Amino acid sequence: MNALEAQLDYPFGDSLPASGALLEVAPGLHWLRMGLPFALNHINLWLLEDEFRGEAGWTIIDCGIANDATRAAWEHIFATQLGGRPVLRVIATHCHPDHVGLADWLCSRWDAPLWMTTGEYGFARMMSAALPGVDGSAMVPHFQQHGLTDPVMLETLHGRKSYYPTLVPSVPAAFHRLQEHQTVRIGQRDWRVIAGFGHSPEHAALACAEDALLISGDMVLPRISTNVSVFAVEPESNPVRQYLDSLQKYLTLPQHTLVLPSHGKPFRGLATRIAQLDAHHQARLAEVLAACAKPKSAADIVPIMFLRPLDAHQLSFALGEALAHLHLLWFEGSLQRITGDDGIYRFKASAAGAL
Repeated sequence: MNALEAQLDYPFGDSLPASGALLEVAPGLHWLRMGLPFALNHINLWLLEDEFRGEAGWTIIDCGIANDATRAAWEHIFATQLGGRPVLRVIATHCHPDHVGLADWLCSRWDAPLWMTTGEYGFARMMSAALPGVDGSAMVPHFQQHGLTDPVMLETLHGRKSYYPTLVPSVPAAFHRLQEHQTVRIGQRDWRVIAGFGHSPEHAALACAEDALLISGDMVLPRISTNVSVFAVEPESNPVRQYLDSLQKYLTLPQHTLVLPSHGKPFRGLATRIAQLDAHHQARLAEVLAACAKPKSAADIVPIMFLRPLDAHQLSFALGEALAHLHLLWFEGSLQRITGDDGIYRFKASAAGAL
């Protein structure tokens, strides 16, 4: 456990759900984990006992990626853990493959509706369809414009153009909209939707203030900082500012709130963790601003922010995150953006040059 984690309280200690089983973290609210084929090797999913439209059953929150191993893991859960009751609805916090990948299969399997925010649903449909300009190949000219010139890495990235549809082959043709401040009754609890931005288009976290519970998705994680990136589909976005502003919404929740994140272990200490995340980004911003005493591209910033070797998957997120920090400083006037004769964008500290 690192020093920052030691400032948080982990009420379940090192306990994790057993493979193929549920761990009850609050009455009627169950935690399960499924594997991922990435460096981030697991996702936490949530099963909530529910009564919906007069029927007793379950609501699933987040889905896992679309592969045979995850489908088999779900079938085991269905056969051994549901007590003969059906899945009544599926909620996806956001559009990333580990959260929505199997939504269509789950909804079809149980004839259950999908609940998402409009921003996340629309983006998932668009990316799953691999439309020109938003498929994976769009990242290549985007990252070239921001200084990536390694031909091997560019070719590898170009080969990832079907990456999202591989993990999210389809999305349900219809959905129920979630939106900011909406209250969703699940079982015996009322959950308030908290929309978050920066990590994804319109991320939905669910908070039950009465029982001090927060299903935080990827917006608040205990061990790692959530990725906030500028990607080709929205090339002049300001996701770090959006993310930091979104975090402030959670400070209205009770201090003893049990946070149920998508990665890592459930914890208490929400305000502490938000302060840690804010400090992390402030430190990165100061680091980036200092580096831009001379013009730097986003590719130049990557080895300053990320000290370890990166594969193509990791590099796409690292470049996006480096650019996101440059953009906050640029939008707030601390940096100028310069277009070189080579067509590459570089950023240089402005005369004001202070955070």
